[in-house]
Amino acid sequence: MLTLARPYNFPQEIKKSRFLAHCAPVADEAEARAFLAAQSDPTATHNCWAWRIGQIYRFSDDGEPGGTAGKPILQAIDGQGLDHVVVLVVRWFGGILLGSGGLMRAYGGTAAMALHAAERVEHIAMARGTVRVAFADLALIKARLASLGTVFIDETFIATGADLVIDVPEGVRDQARLLASDVTSGRSMLRFDGDLPV
Repeated sequence: MLTLARPYNFPQEIKKSRFLAHCAPVADEAEARAFLAAQSDPTATHNCWAWRIGQIYRFSDDGEPGGTAGKPILQAIDGQGLDHVVVLVVRWFGGILLGSGGLMRAYGGTAAMALHAAERVEHIAMARGTVRVAFADLALIKARLASLGTVFIDETFIATGADLVIDVPEGVRDQARLLASDVTSGRSMLRFDGDLPV
């Protein structure tokens, strides 16, 4: 699955209406909402948007006729096989009515052109995990987990060592769990969100 490498903007004019697409990669729904709040223009006629984050998606026509803005933007995201992406298309009305078909083409087309022009990267699904590590094992376990593409989210020191919160690429979840146990001779157990209690 692909996502965007970084935020990207794309302007165009259609029958005297100005359209500006803002698109960006997002990790979750909160980040998508924050992006929309930051990029929406209160002086514009409409701020229409859509996002896709895995199986979760949302869209808004923001006052345009139902189905003429948000859904075409979402179709542009899905049509290009993108995930973890938000797109906002801002419109300043230019005095010429576009009709339902024209609006769908304008919003969907502006979103599609922005997404097509934006740089893409592979989206790697991550699994959130926690592991308690003794001081003696800390440097080695961090180095070995890093070799699997682990992202270290938080490190809290305790009397005997540290509690690590990490994101591990989904495809190496079992390998990371085994590595944590092997490197520490069974003293540390890597647990992932959603694991059943032991």
